[in-house]
Parts: sequence; structure tokens; C-alpha cells
Amino acid sequence: MCGGNGTRLGWQGEKPLLPIGGRPMIDRVIGALAAARIDAVYAVVSPNTPETAARAETVLDTPTIETPGEGYVPDLGRALERVGSPVVTVAADLPLLDGPTINAVLDRHTTGSLTVCVPTERKRALGVSVDATVEGKPLAPAGVNVVSDTDTDTVTDEHMIRDSHRLAVNVNRPRDARIAQALEETDDGS
Repeated sequence: MCGGNGTRLGWQGEKPLLPIGGRPMIDRVIGALAAARIDAVYAVVSPNTPETAARAETVLDTPTIETPGEGYVPDLGRALERVGSPVVTVAADLPLLDGPTINAVLDRHTTGSLTVCVPTERKRALGVSVDATVEGKPLAPAGVNVVSDTDTDTVTDEHMIRDSHRLAVNVNRPRDARIAQALEETDDGS
């Protein structure tokens, strides 16, 4: 999912193209997906991210799905119409993500939908922003999900909790980018 305009980031370019460790975030996320047991990868783009779409197709050899750019949920719905489900969704602002982390999500998924979460305490300890939480729980959605359209009357949606810097650092603000850069340089996960 790389169609947001990243207004909170304070960067003049498209958010997925922000470099961390000298590589655009989209390159890093698509590289993580390529290193995982994923059958096909699509970059879900919008009118907000034309340069990201061009990079995905020409440099990263990744097909794109164009959405209206009306927000995460409507754009996800549009993408699901094209690829079906279940599908793993990954936000383009997770520059520390890697293949083994994605494989752990695949290993955990059985049926229904799965939302990967990080303890809010972990995000705060790292110094990154906490922009959303799971209602009534000290958890933040990580930006990695398995979305399924199975009958919701018989299947419950689940949460997978991972206390990992690879999932805790969503780059939404300048400070998040600085922290991602520092962690990428040390890769110690502290």
C-alpha cells in the first residue's frame, strides 16, 4: 500500500520514495516481500504517488494497481477487487521490514483476517510515533495484515503481537525517519 501523500512527514517528495539507508522505502518493502514466501507483489498506488508508480513498474519490475487515493480502507477495497483474498497487505512506510518477519506472519495465519500489532510500549521506547491503537489494548497496528473475505459470521479476526523494531517503526513523521535511519545503520533493534 503506497498511495498516501505523507503530509505528516514534512518531506517534499512522495512518501514511499523517502530514502532510508540510501534506498527508497518502497524498494526496501518490496525487497522484504521478495525475500518472503509471497507469490505475487503489487504496488497499490494512487494519484498522490505517480513517481512511486513509475519506479515500481520500471525499476522494481512490480505491477501496480491504481486506486483513487481516497484513503487506506477504500483503496484497499479497490485493490482487493483486482487480486482477491486472502492477501498480505504491507504499508510502504515500514523500511526495516524483512522477509523472515513476513514469513512469521504467513506461518501464524490460518483462516480469517490477521492484524499484526506491536506493543505501544515498544514504539514509545524506540521514540517513534503511535498514530493508532487497538481499542482497549496497549497495541498499535503495525501496517502488516492478512485480509480475508471469508464469512465473518464463522471466522474471527485475530491479532498477532510482535515486539519487533522491524514492525514498530512506521515512518510517518521526521523523527520516525531519523529513528529508522539510526536503526538501519546499527540494525541492533534496540
